[in-house]
Amino acid sequence: MALIRRCLPLISKVVRIHPTTVQTQKIHRWVAPTLMELKRRENKVGKKINPRNTYLEWNLEAELYGFGQRLNEEFDPDLLLQAFTDRSYVIKEEMKQKELDFDIKMKDNKELAEKGDKFINAYIQNYLETVLPKFPMEGVKGVRNFLTSEDTLANISRNLGTKDIILAAEYPVDNYILATNFKAVVGALLESSGEERAAHFVRDFVITQLNGQDVNEYFTIEDPWSMLADIIKKEGGTLEPRLIGEAGRNTLLACYRVGLYVDKKMVSSGFGESVAIAKEMAAREALKKIFGTEDHMKPIDFKLEGIPKPASQTRYQISAS
Repeated sequence: MALIRRCLPLISKVVRIHPTTVQTQKIHRWVAPTLMELKRRENKVGKKINPRNTYLEWNLEAELYGFGQRLNEEFDPDLLLQAFTDRSYVIKEEMKQKELDFDIKMKDNKELAEKGDKFINAYIQNYLETVLPKFPMEGVKGVRNFLTSEDTLANISRNLGTKDIILAAEYPVDNYILATNFKAVVGALLESSGEERAAHFVRDFVITQLNGQDVNEYFTIEDPWSMLADIIKKEGGTLEPRLIGEAGRNTLLACYRVGLYVDKKMVSSGFGESVAIAKEMAAREALKKIFGTEDHMKPIDFKLEGIPKPASQTRYQISAS
């Protein structure tokens, strides 16, 4: 201990402890109010979004080539450029050319969009009739309308990365321009690579939108009981509803179960808070069995090759009303 006490003053002289200094960033008091005012003005006016084709490093030919390579499709370069040229852009360029006294002919995507729309509707109709052989034509039409709707095609086009490549007068482009562009791309592929490649393209990007969807939601049935009774009557059977279960009668949580019988055999059952609702639900379940669209139905086949031709089967020509 005595030795330590003698050496301690020497150690304290050798080891010098320097005080630590904390560096703080100096920000002037006017910075925060200025940034807040600029943000307020930006929110009031609206943030202006410049399209990518206005940037200095933009290369349209490279973007179009990359678009085709990402999709693993062979496009004619001129047709693909035409597919991405909206009518509004052509009008805008024609007005600029008149001011500069020169004329360069430009083609918009209207003609290609019409060809693509016609092909998409025809192919989807044949595909749905093939994979849903028992579904009524009105139901097939409802599913086709969902797949070819503006919102569906615009969402597909947006996810393919067409938003920044489209040549339009205004930016960002709306759903109508996106949907028209997708139809034009299909039309360009149809002209470039033929019907089979265009069919597979529509199958992979449009038909697959049915994955996880209930096709019965696109077939509106106003009176399922009358529809089911007509079908059973045409087949020579007799439809009979029976109350086979109930719980909580005369309460807010009442539940009834109705079974439907054809020739003394139960074909379906349904639940509801009243007998009428349970009867309607049972009729809907029976129609699903007849149409082959039950909740446990076999998944839709998304791997049909070529352009399918629906088999000549008897479909139920019925009315939703």
